[in-house]
Amino acid sequence: MDKHNSSELLNSDFSLSKNASSDSLDSDSKSSSLNSKHGQDSSHVLGDIQLLDGEKVMGVARDVTYLCPYSGPSRGVLKVTNYQLHFRPTEATSLQTTLSVPLGVVSRIEKVGGASSKGENSYGIEVFCKDMRNLRFAHKQENHSRRGIFEKLQQLAFPLSHRLPLFAFSYSESFPEDGWHVYEPITELRRMGVNNDMWRITRINDKYEICDSYPSVWAVPAAANDDLLRSVAAFRSRGRIPVLAWIHPSSQATITRCSQPLVGVSGKRSREDERYIQLIMDANAQAHKLFIMDARPSANAIANKAKGGGYESEDAYQNAELVFLDIHNIHVMRESLRKLKELCFPQIDQTRWFSGIEASCWLKHIKCILAGAVRIVDKVENHKTSVLVHCSDGWDRTAQLTALAMLMLDPYYRTLRGFEVLIEKEWLSFGHKFQLRIGHGDERHSDADRSPVFVQWVDCVWQLQQQFPTAFEFTERLLITIVDHLYSCRFGTFLFNTERERVKEEVKSKTVSLWSYINSRQDLYLNPLYWGPSSFGATTPPSPYSRPQIVLVPVASLRIIKLWKALYCRWNPTMRQQDPIFQRTRELVALRAQLEAAAAAAAGEHAARHHRLALTPPRVASPHHV
Repeated sequence: MDKHNSSELLNSDFSLSKNASSDSLDSDSKSSSLNSKHGQDSSHVLGDIQLLDGEKVMGVARDVTYLCPYSGPSRGVLKVTNYQLHFRPTEATSLQTTLSVPLGVVSRIEKVGGASSKGENSYGIEVFCKDMRNLRFAHKQENHSRRGIFEKLQQLAFPLSHRLPLFAFSYSESFPEDGWHVYEPITELRRMGVNNDMWRITRINDKYEICDSYPSVWAVPAAANDDLLRSVAAFRSRGRIPVLAWIHPSSQATITRCSQPLVGVSGKRSREDERYIQLIMDANAQAHKLFIMDARPSANAIANKAKGGGYESEDAYQNAELVFLDIHNIHVMRESLRKLKELCFPQIDQTRWFSGIEASCWLKHIKCILAGAVRIVDKVENHKTSVLVHCSDGWDRTAQLTALAMLMLDPYYRTLRGFEVLIEKEWLSFGHKFQLRIGHGDERHSDADRSPVFVQWVDCVWQLQQQFPTAFEFTERLLITIVDHLYSCRFGTFLFNTERERVKEEVKSKTVSLWSYINSRQDLYLNPLYWGPSSFGATTPPSPYSRPQIVLVPVASLRIIKLWKALYCRWNPTMRQQDPIFQRTRELVALRAQLEAAAAAAAGEHAARHHRLALTPPRVASPHHV
């Protein structure tokens, strides 16, 4: 296999897919081994296709026509590897329709037409993707020409349904930093000041026996012994007891998270659970009240009583105030995104653009999540009151709210590395069901558990970036990269549902972390307008131009919230930015570093000159003789 250096790879035809039909990862992920200095060690070119380490061509279909909804039909060669679907046109004038789509992005594959179908391009395959687009390929009708490639696609796009491993277990590129070490739970708790007089670290769940969807390390009230924790787990859905998510550095007000109590229609009570909630309240000496933020609409919470769940009664939980945040469930969000996709792809109806956005209710849902997080921030920051957050099971809407509130409150999470820690902590370790919600390697596309919960949260982060452009160390490019690799199955980061499953499957030793990849090329994601301290402080001196980082309180109003066109509408050339903003951002980051270095050098010279003058003895005037 030929080894190519970075400059050669940058000039290869494979990197030319820049138009509407180009790969979602073109601006970022697909060029990972193209633009990265590490790519030369791990990737290689086989004919016209760029292969990652561990990637193999598994099927080829020639004389296939890609039916691009924007630039029209393009004839070429379709190849399927164990990682991607790759189409390359045979005519040099059509290279802009080169495609490279990770198979993890595929939601379902359908045959179009039959052997007797009439009309040009009426026989072929349609690929439906999770990233807001569909791809259609036409085949010749003789000799069942589509059968082989269709079967290969079905097998490789949905490996778990065919008893095959995900590509992440074959991919083995090495990076300077091991991203699996980005998040260490004990280190993060100590950063927040735990252990202390009121909170302690416990490993009671070390073998995941108390709660199989929680992490092995928790922070709980210091006065709560292990027997109390076990009793509380029996009264909370799925054993997900209230544990610490974040603690205010000065007021000691906390954000804790859990699942709903098992109240049921009979209104059961648990003295142990009530005592435990009181201990959480008592851990904050600044307030004698606790707010319980239930993410659900009140009608849904009441309906959950019939299933054995429910909500906390203010009569049973003294000095606790219950607030419903009216965020709808995963099924409503899935339907909302489906309507948004119909609006954005393939063609946009200009006459119903705004009415279509409103009818999808997507921005309304984004507003509700932001508004809920703002209420949490207000109670913790302004009222110095602790907040307990839950929904039904505590792994969807709860994660959205706690992670968003922590992002607003703590500037550390707004750094690149801190943002990685936030995702690892609030989403991955606390058991958001990525496998079920995204459907990695699973052909059951209509599964009721599928839902864009995490994408919705990333959208909320983007809304914060729009309202506070200098508050984040990273740009939207990082967010799009994370969303793309949420689907790609190239990295092990988002695989499986819980920490317990990842430990069992040895994900850390058998796959590569997404953070290894991102941190090896961090300059691609840095925000030149950022005013805060860098998360890479160990190697980067603090900038004298850093500004104090404030608590972010966004305006959660439909007057302000916008549709994230760079994510949802990126396949339509009429909606894409004409300006190469990513490259300009990188140039600005480099220029800023040069100017700060020049300013620091000038300041150093000035200080040295001043020091020399201080050491020079004053000249004594000679006596004047008359």
